[in-house]
Amino acid sequence: MSLTASMWTGVSGLRGHGQKMGVIGNNIANVSTVGFKGSRMHFEDFMSQSVSVANGIGQVGRGVAVGAILGDFSQGSLETTNEATDVAITGNGFFLVSPPGEAISYYTRAGNFRFDKDGFLVDPHGYRVQGWEIGQKRVDQLIGQVNVEQGQQVNIQGVPGDIRLENFQSPPQSTNNFGMILNLDSKSPKIAADPADPDDPNLWSEWKPGIGEQQYSYQSTLRVYDENGGGHNLTVYFQQREPLPDVLDYDGNIVTPGEPPANKYWQFIVTVPPEEDLRGVDAANAGLLFRGEMEFNAAGELIGMQNMNSLLNPSGAAGDPVYSQNGYPLVYANFLGVNAADMQPIELNFGISLAGAGGNWNPDALNSTSYASPSTTLFQAQDGYTAGFLQNISVSREGVLTGRYSNGQVTELYALTLADFNNVWGLRREGGNLFAETRDSGPALTGIAGRGRLGTIASNALELSNVDLATEFVKMISTQKGFQANSKTITTTDMMLDEVIRMKR
Repeated sequence: MSLTASMWTGVSGLRGHGQKMGVIGNNIANVSTVGFKGSRMHFEDFMSQSVSVANGIGQVGRGVAVGAILGDFSQGSLETTNEATDVAITGNGFFLVSPPGEAISYYTRAGNFRFDKDGFLVDPHGYRVQGWEIGQKRVDQLIGQVNVEQGQQVNIQGVPGDIRLENFQSPPQSTNNFGMILNLDSKSPKIAADPADPDDPNLWSEWKPGIGEQQYSYQSTLRVYDENGGGHNLTVYFQQREPLPDVLDYDGNIVTPGEPPANKYWQFIVTVPPEEDLRGVDAANAGLLFRGEMEFNAAGELIGMQNMNSLLNPSGAAGDPVYSQNGYPLVYANFLGVNAADMQPIELNFGISLAGAGGNWNPDALNSTSYASPSTTLFQAQDGYTAGFLQNISVSREGVLTGRYSNGQVTELYALTLADFNNVWGLRREGGNLFAETRDSGPALTGIAGRGRLGTIASNALELSNVDLATEFVKMISTQKGFQANSKTITTTDMMLDEVIRMKR
């Protein structure tokens, strides 16, 4: 082998170490880049030339070549931020982003996303973040189901699409049910019931409209909503009455058995402000929606309801109550007056329901009582609400984007799509913190954070570069020494060639 070959061997070493210094320099330059993944270079011998030796054939190396430049996809540290749309992946996976109007997907670990003027969630280049829209109806999907923080299921379907907030308003919902769990003081004064007409409670008779404070023992009010989101005060008045005695004939025989004297009976009426009642009833009954009685046993436990009557129901007349599928009596209201026959049914729930037509009353786990303690409302709720405006967005560990609205509603909007690859080292770097799929990487395996081998999402956080400066500086010193040593190969060979040339003199 000639001395000239030795020089080219040294040149290959200079070239290789120069390229390695470029890799190290790029790592150091991106030490502050969000989501950056460093690289490392591996050398391999270039080739060997066979030469004759005393014991046969030997080989002499002809230099070094770059064997591989591999990405370092280890986890970077997390930095907390004040933006909910700053998200980081802890574990495996990449976010999907696509240029507007193009069917191309790129993959990134940099989660510094923002909503643009059109409502799209985008990265700093304007590429749109991909995800699945969470439907109002929860159905089984191909990719499966995950449990979100509230214990509900997030269902996804089809291919991921652009995450976009198209409606920043939560529409109103009319009240479909209201519940009151109360304790009604068993020591409250009792009014006498009329055995001849037990279906005519005093509360109903005393409605003027309106009722005086001396006519009831307790009241409870909550806000209900019509279909336009208008709020209305719904008030329930309560008054305890005496149990009905036995009805006797002239001979002292029981004609009609009375009620158990140890039981407690509470009349109630359901009302709204008369001026807001647009059912078309006469003025004397305006605002009076429903009446009935609650029956408690001697222990103060709610065991049933009776003597119920709806002043106006869908048939347009007063009569026996209509029950919902859940077994609760329905109160009918009309706050809009658009169509008197199209009234708003509202479930009335005191903590007890009827098990089918002619069935028994079944107390719920949480129900009203009549103990010898002051009357109080222990719990009340209704499912209506007014219109609301989006106030903020949060992102869960599963990547579920949830909108919180001014009306108190919390709505799951989208689930971020994550992708992983069988060979992440086969991804091609595209610049801008983006990677592209290649034949070597294999196709993207998409799913929701926390499922399978995909990592979870940290909101209000960004993943920092995983470059370790101490390690890079050690590599820099080693590479510098390697470069110097290879340069010595060239200069030493040059000196040897000079000696050969001087031999001619």
